[in-house]
Amino acid sequence: MNTLAGRVMRRRPSCGPVRLVAVDGPAGAGKTTYAARLAAALGCQVIHSDDFPVPWEDGPGGWFHALESQVLRPLQHGLPGRFRRYDWVRGAYAEEVSVPVAPVLVIEGVGTARASAAGLTAFTVWVEAPEWVRFERVMERDGPELEPRWREWFAAEKVWFAEDRTRDRADLIVET
Repeated sequence: MNTLAGRVMRRRPSCGPVRLVAVDGPAGAGKTTYAARLAAALGCQVIHSDDFPVPWEDGPGGWFHALESQVLRPLQHGLPGRFRRYDWVRGAYAEEVSVPVAPVLVIEGVGTARASAAGLTAFTVWVEAPEWVRFERVMERDGPELEPRWREWFAAEKVWFAEDRTRDRADLIVET
């Protein structure tokens, strides 16, 4: 991971003075775990797509506008960002999260490396695993009562990633 951190730090800042690293891939692939390890090696903050509310029916793209307006636009101008983290268990907004101007910031989640934000990212990582592995992971994590929703989400992701061609733009592909 230290070698990758060195590669990232050799990149030019991409979002104002910040090197923005996007860790993307389908649900259950291991993005959160990978992003945490990378952020530890970089000594930086991680923002998760799960920190933002998004109705299931909005699919993979529904949360990004909040990240863009509250964090990325301020960083582009050399200003700190901030947002209210969404607590999915309580179904309500929780604490405010500050995002200081720093040398690097990791964002992780489905849709973080989207084509529309490609000009803002210094480095993109695509994390993948076989669909049956990913499905087992989300069922274990979230419980079988959400199976119908997860099946819909997996279908929506396939469409999203095919149209966006996210994997094709990745600087690094990681299989878990």
